[in-house]
Amino acid sequence: MLELEKILETVEFISSKTNHFKPEVGIVLGSGLGGLTKDIDIQYSIRYEDIPNFPVSTVKGHEGNLVFGTLCGRKVVVMQGRFHYYEGYSTSTITFPIRVMKHLGIKLLVLSNASGGINRTFRVSDIMIITDHINLLPNPLIGPNDDRIGPRFPEMSEPYNRKAIALADKIAGELGIRVQHGVYVADTGPSYETPSEYNYYGIIGGDCVGMSTVPEVIVARHCGLPVFAMSVITDLGGKDLACEVTHEEVINAANVAEPKMSAILKEMMRRIDEMELESL
Repeated sequence: MLELEKILETVEFISSKTNHFKPEVGIVLGSGLGGLTKDIDIQYSIRYEDIPNFPVSTVKGHEGNLVFGTLCGRKVVVMQGRFHYYEGYSTSTITFPIRVMKHLGIKLLVLSNASGGINRTFRVSDIMIITDHINLLPNPLIGPNDDRIGPRFPEMSEPYNRKAIALADKIAGELGIRVQHGVYVADTGPSYETPSEYNYYGIIGGDCVGMSTVPEVIVARHCGLPVFAMSVITDLGGKDLACEVTHEEVINAANVAEPKMSAILKEMMRRIDEMELESL
């Protein structure tokens, strides 16, 4: 089955289960950041395992639901948990839901994740607005290109939407929330980075490192979706900061930052028209 036909098959199934709900914004919730759903007026929820062509999340803390509802006046579709390359899926497979959300009608993609801090000015539980990235994962666009979905060589000079970043900065300032900015490095995982790897990623320009997000951004930009992304700094690494990291500690640190991240995202939904994105 060709890629577009596969996408449309999945969209048709989802639409049939949601009374043709038309979301405006797609949100992907990462490790420990699922609490935003409590603020959503949920109308429909579908298990990933029930959706044709969807992979299934295998990571602790990722609930595995596609949720539809209203958040602060905006119709949203929310991924409760994402898919990762380290789970054994290809990067084209883990990004398939992004293409589906695009064809469901979203005009903005919002991503969140947990990451390890490289920048020495960062603190655990800081929120970092992602301004750029360095991709060390296989590119999800490798292979035949379906020109009906996006161009063979997509332009990536603005992977993260500047208007969305400016709005988030403005809101964070008004709410008194400290935010950082920086470059997210995506590596394969699932092992956490060594002290030397942290140092190397800093040398090449990274401010934090994680195991997700970037393939989703590449696919979103390939199909013309603007992107906004935030990362919670869950640990700090480097040769002089060598310490053991556990998945439980990552989730705990993310939970500390969750109310602040949720506050920013909710206010962005209320004021999304300030971004002047098309058709929102």
